[in-house]
Amino acid sequence: MKMKNAEFKMGRAWIEVNRNNLRHNVEILKNAMQPGCELMAVVKAQAYGHGAVLTASHLNKMGVRAFAVATVDEGIALRKSGICGEILILGYTEAGRASELKEYDLMQTLISFEYAEVLNNQGIAVKVHIKIDTGMHRLGIASGELSAVRKVFSMENLKVYGMFTHLCCSDSRHPEDIAFTKGQIDNFYRMTGALGDSGIILPKLHIQSSYGLLNYPDLACDYVRVGIALYGVLSSPDEDTLLKPDLRPVFSLKSRVVLIREVAAGESVGYGRSFMAGRDTRIAILPIGYGDGFPRNLSDGKGSVLINQYVVPVVGRICMDQLAVDITDTEGISVGDIATLAGAEGYDDELSVPAVADHSGSISNELLCRMGTRLPVIAR
Repeated sequence: MKMKNAEFKMGRAWIEVNRNNLRHNVEILKNAMQPGCELMAVVKAQAYGHGAVLTASHLNKMGVRAFAVATVDEGIALRKSGICGEILILGYTEAGRASELKEYDLMQTLISFEYAEVLNNQGIAVKVHIKIDTGMHRLGIASGELSAVRKVFSMENLKVYGMFTHLCCSDSRHPEDIAFTKGQIDNFYRMTGALGDSGIILPKLHIQSSYGLLNYPDLACDYVRVGIALYGVLSSPDEDTLLKPDLRPVFSLKSRVVLIREVAAGESVGYGRSFMAGRDTRIAILPIGYGDGFPRNLSDGKGSVLINQYVVPVVGRICMDQLAVDITDTEGISVGDIATLAGAEGYDDELSVPAVADHSGSISNELLCRMGTRLPVIAR
């Protein structure tokens, strides 16, 4: 049967990025920041599945000049694509790659004092941000180790451009988590205050990520590292935050109907025969699966998709490259029609990214990061 939709040329499945919503979110988030604070766009993991180069390019055009990535290779990819401004690597980089940090003008996070020593000993001038561990106990120099931090400022080959910490439960509004977060903030400012009192000129400081901004908006910093909120969603549905900005989703995941099958009552669909038709059933096949990042545990009715105006259930097991949906109770669906699997506007309760992630037992951050490895990303 001939594909009826001209969008067939877009392929079997794709990610759409809404540039207008991205611009809107940038403006809304900037307005929520304290005066003098700059938005640092977190574009690691392919910009949470939105396409790192595409997203960063649009952000550059919007005036964003500070970015954060997870790895040196992510940073290099941005530079090779012409991205301007500061690029901070939040994670570990092998010290032997110091020459690449300099060549591509990347800023490296110091994950420990020992790491700082090794990086300094490479004999190559590198721009760095010092990470301070204020209680998350993951990366960073402990907030009580003032002498170690002071020594970093005296290291010949490390040029300190920033200091930051990471708040591990700033998304929570539980009293005990709020108390812990305020303790982290106090630990950070105690450290920076002591450094200033000792005569060190402080670099730019940053504490807040998305939830740090939404729940602790009054903090006066030089950057806010905005990740998930930049893309217009929260990690989970129905989360309560102090600020409730009008964020708009940027991401949508789409595929198309490539085959419609008639399955008689009593017949099965897919691996393991986990779906048995209780009636004569019309099945639509979509050429997208867990190999594209769509979670397998949304099989057997746990997930649904939007085709035309109909929200229809996934039936049987989601495969690596295909899935099936039940369209028996619909009219007019045919081969070539577009299906939206996540990010359907106007269907927030069922098909928003947070809802789809929640149905799969995860969060928006993970669901989005699983996308974008083999799917094309299209801006609209």
